Amino acid sequence: MSSSRELALPATLVLTGSVSVQAGAGFASRLFGQIPPAAVTTLRLWAAALILLAIGWRGAARAVADLAGRRAWRDAAATGSFGIALATMNFAIYQSFARIPLGIAVTIEFLGPLAVAVAGAVARRNRLASLAWAGLAAVGVLLLAQGSGGHLNLAGVAFALVSAAGWAGYILLSRATGQRFSGTSGLVIAMCVAAVLVTGPGVAVGAPRMFRPSLLAAGAAIGLLSSVIPYWLEFEALRRVPARVFGVWMSVQPAVAALIGLAMLGQRLSAAEWAGICCVAVASGGAAHGGAGHDGAAEASAASGRTRVAHQALRWGACLPGLRVSRPR
Repeated sequence: MSSSRELALPATLVLTGSVSVQAGAGFASRLFGQIPPAAVTTLRLWAAALILLAIGWRGAARAVADLAGRRAWRDAAATGSFGIALATMNFAIYQSFARIPLGIAVTIEFLGPLAVAVAGAVARRNRLASLAWAGLAAVGVLLLAQGSGGHLNLAGVAFALVSAAGWAGYILLSRATGQRFSGTSGLVIAMCVAAVLVTGPGVAVGAPRMFRPSLLAAGAAIGLLSSVIPYWLEFEALRRVPARVFGVWMSVQPAVAALIGLAMLGQRLSAAEWAGICCVAVASGGAAHGGAGHDGAAEASAASGRTRVAHQALRWGACLPGLRVSRPR
């Protein structure tokens, strides 16, 4: 089988996962006219948490019992922090979706993993390339601001930046959690923590309307589209390609988000805004490819690491743009 044919399946998996994630975001945005974004976030996270619990409750229960038995408070703190990052990322991005176009919100959110990638490259003394990708991303952000004519909702931009910070924290904490827990147990616990954290604000603004059967079903569908389906697709892709290739492919997310926003929500962007999205996507892809550069032996040994870290991935895994795969200790 040729190299192009070998890459066709994982590339299709990543693209399908990207479309699933952004379609879930589009469906969520459509619900904002019925219930507030905080309530939609609550439905989405609880749907994902319950599905994951149904699949991995035995491992999660053993992990919790082990934490309590060993009094491993540092491990518990790492998982709790992972859950806080998940809650922050999801809560903030839905608030952003309610205020600015989907494609622009996701592009700004991508600055989080891009910052992690650039920081990692700088730490490895690849400063020139890092500055180039950071500069290209900055140009992209300026184009977004210029293309909007200064009419972007500032609160929406701020929430997208908060989500970017949450995404960066998610990447780092996903790696830390994956090193402490086997299988998906750490992810299941963190997702439950995230769901609990957003429940108060969500119920406060969305009850009792959010508990209507039709809205509960919509929340379950969003959870599947935005979390469970892309998690499985990305896991399968990570089994087949190096992390640097996966990271480059994931950089299509801002463009996919913009197209979904156009198709599902009628959100038309200017040429400058499209150019800004492309700049950030290219910067993220370049940082992903350059940040993952290491010798062939290390890449060959990464296969088991990719599988292990992929178990910890949900929508945005630990191997996303610019991060090398965590090796099992």
